[in-house]
Amino acid sequence: MNVYDEVNNLAKAIKESKEYNEYKKVKADLSTMSDLKKQVDEFEKIRYEEQLLAMQGEKQSEEKMKKLQELYEILVKNERVKDYFDKEVRFNVLIADVNKIIGEAIKDVL
Repeated sequence: MNVYDEVNNLAKAIKESKEYNEYKKVKADLSTMSDLKKQVDEFEKIRYEEQLLAMQGEKQSEEKMKKLQELYEILVKNERVKDYFDKEVRFNVLIADVNKIIGEAIKDVL
């Protein structure tokens, strides 16, 4: 078995997956709505900054967390954005599961 062949097969399977294709489509649809995309981009920027702080073990900003929650509540009222977030989560779960499986397979040498 060639590991590189298997990884290429995995990459192909991911690109053919329902999760990937649905997320790709809804993301492309969202990008055509400039005002909505700006709001989602702002939300994602704040979310990324807060996740980075959490991963570094630093205290997250209560003010930013509140703003994040408020933005989320506003954004999910729009069905397209809600669908985008739902599909994003499904795709991220798929990738996290793949990473977990790989991590489990090599944990004895890490």
